[in-house]
Amino acid sequence: MDKIQLQKLRDLPIEGVAERLGLRVSRHKSLCPFHADSHPSLSYSTRKNMYHCFVCGAKGGTIDLVMRHLNVDFREACRWLADEHSIILDEWQPAEKTEEPKPFDASRYARYFEHPWLDEAARKFLFYERLIDPRVVWWCRLTSWQDRKGTPWLQIPYYNKEGQLVGVQNRNLVKGSLPRFRFPQGSECGIYNLPVLNLLKPGEPLFITEGCSDCWAMLSSGHKAIAIPSATLLKPKDMEQLSMLNNQCSISFHMYPDRDEPGERLFLQLKQVLPSLVHHQLPPDCKDFSDLYLKKTPL
Repeated sequence: MDKIQLQKLRDLPIEGVAERLGLRVSRHKSLCPFHADSHPSLSYSTRKNMYHCFVCGAKGGTIDLVMRHLNVDFREACRWLADEHSIILDEWQPAEKTEEPKPFDASRYARYFEHPWLDEAARKFLFYERLIDPRVVWWCRLTSWQDRKGTPWLQIPYYNKEGQLVGVQNRNLVKGSLPRFRFPQGSECGIYNLPVLNLLKPGEPLFITEGCSDCWAMLSSGHKAIAIPSATLLKPKDMEQLSMLNNQCSISFHMYPDRDEPGERLFLQLKQVLPSLVHHQLPPDCKDFSDLYLKKTPL
């Protein structure tokens, strides 16, 4: 990991990292997880991007917070931050750097999605934890597999608007395990669920979500939706594609930004190419649309 990559992790919004760790941040404060705290005493400085508890003295930046909260070393904290925020580190790329990268071999993976199959871990994650509509799982062609160590993975295909397979994202289904995601070489995992554009009617709302999970929740709610990989992984190519879509089609764009700084920053970035993008506010007790969907969906 070089200095630039390390700085990217240190520059992640401290309050956003705290929220991803499960801490409830309100007015730049949260309950301190490092001592028996009944009144929020852990303060966050967005200017310095630091945290400080005035009771137990705990303080530091993003990496320090992850190390102490998850009880992991520096390296594991960096890996967790990178996975949680979709920052791809060079150390996870193929060891040989001198060769030209090989293009994505769609023919090698397409057969896995012709007859999708879900194991018990995938069914539990999709149907019982996320409450995703089975019709959405079928539409998205989600399937599962296990690696040699027996680790269950959810395999998520990415298609272009014409329905051609352009990339695959593998999601680790063991909670807290690293790496959280894996991508076959050459995968173009940019905007997710582009084939839904072929079903849009003029003026029909299209929701832009952050990540596949929110997209599945939005589709399960009965809305048409696409997904941006992450607030920290928005590529110029994705922006260009959205700009072209805005210019060529009569679409009403909508978004529920995540309730954190990266989510709001993503909305502002998208607003530059989608001036008509409508902002929908999440309730205070929901950090993303998946939370809202779970609260509104009867068990």
